[in-house]
Amino acid sequence: MTSWQLVRVIAGVFIMLTLALGVPSSPIFVNEWFLAFTLFVGANIFQSGLTKWCLLETILRKVGVKPGC
Repeated sequence: MTSWQLVRVIAGVFIMLTLALGVPSSPIFVNEWFLAFTLFVGANIFQSGLTKWCLLETILRKVGVKPGC
């Protein structure tokens, strides 16, 4: 799996997890403040789309994940 694919998988997992933990009707609800992390992930996806730079992708490349095309 390439770095850009991993970024999208990790972002998707974080979004689904934080929604499950932050939405009051969820069976695993903990606290509504988990929705702030969902906002953070979404803002980072938006920023990377505009700037073509993603911190997580940079970190993944430094730990040896092959870059995507």
